[in-house]
Amino acid sequence: MPLLPRLHLFEFLDQSWLPEPLRRGEVDYLRVVLDRMRPYDGVAPQLAELLRTAGTDRVVDLCSGAGGPWRTLLPALRAVHGQAEVVLTDLHPVPRQDLPPGAHYRDTPVDATRIPEELTGVRTLFEGLHHFPPERARALLADAAERGVPFAAFELTQRSLPYLLGQFLLVIPLVWGFTPRIRPRHWWRLALTYLVPLIPLLVLWDGVVSSLRTYAPADLEKLTTGLGGEGYRWRSGVQRVGGMTITYLIGQSDRPR
Repeated sequence: MPLLPRLHLFEFLDQSWLPEPLRRGEVDYLRVVLDRMRPYDGVAPQLAELLRTAGTDRVVDLCSGAGGPWRTLLPALRAVHGQAEVVLTDLHPVPRQDLPPGAHYRDTPVDATRIPEELTGVRTLFEGLHHFPPERARALLADAAERGVPFAAFELTQRSLPYLLGQFLLVIPLVWGFTPRIRPRHWWRLALTYLVPLIPLLVLWDGVVSSLRTYAPADLEKLTTGLGGEGYRWRSGVQRVGGMTITYLIGQSDRPR
């Protein structure tokens, strides 16, 4: 399917000045969608293999939002790698109390391009790579390769016209439909969803922009060309899981520890 040109447009969720109710409204909606649809449970075997070859049980998740997919993914990962644990990080952390055993949210900001030395483990990035323009994305990937740290990025968004048309048709009704399932309930969430629908419009805008920012496998090959010394390899592609299309990028040393 022909791809649209990649455009790195303005995304509200990237802005530090975004009012907290709007940030929470969008992040909480995305959290509920991930919890209900569980699109990433199927990548657990890939993550387990990265942990095994790296000789670690820890995942360091970047750009975690309100927990990313880990409420369902970590139990799926532990089913195939029993001691797995995950440290969740974000530039604008939203610590949660409803995380599964083995998940810990770091409540201080973490810039994905400047990972603290003490955060060791397999690095993951779900629905996050498109937030970085090419030069910053390459720097993020280069840091993992130079340190020999296994890295895995996954994205559901696609840079295609049918995918964008689907967003225009479905996103606002989905926000309206999923909002009653979000806990805790807040008056401001209901007001900003149904009375003055700023949250649905925000989710729609950021969703469209995220799609236009998405790196296709060919883009990922260009981003990773020349990154990593001898023994560090990158691979990218598209896989179908549960009827959904996931673009992935995985980097790892080919020398098991």
